[in-house]
Formats: sequence, structure tokens, C-alpha cells
Amino acid sequence: MISVPSAQAVIEPELEKTVLDIIRQHPEVLIESVQAYQKQQQEQQQQFIQSFVSQLKTNPQSIIANSPTTGSLTQKNILLEFSDFQCPYCQKAYETVKEFIENHDEVTLVYKHFPLSSIHPQAMAAAKASWAAGQQGKFWPYYDALFTQQENLGEELYLDLAKNLNLNINQFERDRHSKKAELAIAEDMKLAEKIGIQGTPLFVLNGQFFAGAVPLSTLETALSSMNN
Repeated sequence: MISVPSAQAVIEPELEKTVLDIIRQHPEVLIESVQAYQKQQQEQQQQFIQSFVSQLKTNPQSIIANSPTTGSLTQKNILLEFSDFQCPYCQKAYETVKEFIENHDEVTLVYKHFPLSSIHPQAMAAAKASWAAGQQGKFWPYYDALFTQQENLGEELYLDLAKNLNLNINQFERDRHSKKAELAIAEDMKLAEKIGIQGTPLFVLNGQFFAGAVPLSTLETALSSMNN
């Protein structure tokens, strides 16, 4: 077996000292390097967003993938929702989105998971439970129930909702604790991170981005402007 030296081992002490001396004497070099890296990252993110918006218009199914959808089947006007079931702003936005979809049967609503587990301890568990409900065709009623009973998120609620929706409980339990659930949610989160989403909710309506508990009027105006 060939032994590959570590990066630390191949750096000569003299070279390391020289580099450190340069940084100490010219800290602006390090700052410029960091700024250049940040600029590169921003450019890459902008390129991805442009590609994402283009795909959403020309090949929406490539973005929707296996995510739950409701509303219009035409996928002409797509409202993409990145959300967290324990986020209070997402709960506030839930009522707005519900009214918007009820008023516009030409809009397709797509849900993408972005549970902020670091600040919302029940976010991931709720996401997995909703995904499991979706495997039995009940994502949207489960989605409604999670947001309307957000203050009760926990194991008891997840099972009660499954029973109330007449789900096969054994399958529900298998699905929500499965690797498939983890991978599906991770895929949504990966997309959100590539776009640069840092908080929830975030909505994308026909390529326009809206962060936070967006007012109904904002969605109405965006839809109207895109279709005129």
C-alpha cells in the first residue's frame, strides 16, 4: 500500500514560517484572499439561482421532483414553499398561503422541507411525520394539522394525527423513521442551501423570491404581474 503524506507533513518549517511572516507583515493579503473567496462563492450561488429559476420555468418537474403538490395540475404558476413546521413565521404564512391557493386554482403549491433543527427541536420530527403521511396520500391534511396545532408538536400529536387520518400506523411508523424520509428531507435542505436560504419561510413564485410571512397582497401582485 502506498503511503500518502499528510498536507501538514509536506509543508517545510521554513516555508511555513515565511508564509506566517508575510501574513503578519501584510494582513491585507489574507483579507483580499478571503474577499476573493467570498466573491467566488457569491457568483457561484447567483449562477445556481439563475439556473434554478430557468428550470422552474422551462422544466418545473425537475425542481418539484417528488415533493408534495396541490392546486393546479398544469404547473404554469408555481408557488414553492420552503418551510419548517415549528417556525412561528411559517405558521403565520400558512394562513396566507392557504387563502392564496383557495383564490387561485391556476397556481400549483409545492412544499419543500427546511427544518431548522438547531432552534426548533420538533422541526425534523414533524417533517418526517408529514413525509410519512405523504406516503399514504395524506401530506396536505397532515400539513394543515401540524400548522394549526403547532403548539402541540410532539410524538403524541404525530400519532394522533395519523390515526385521525386513518393511516396505516405500522407503515406510518416505518416510513417516518426510515432512511428514505431522511434522504428526502436532506434533498430539500440541500436545494435550500444552494439557493442561500438561511431562514424560513421562503417562497418562490414564478421565479420571484419572498422571505418571511409574506402578505397576501404581495403574492397577488406577483402573480398578476407575471401573467400580464
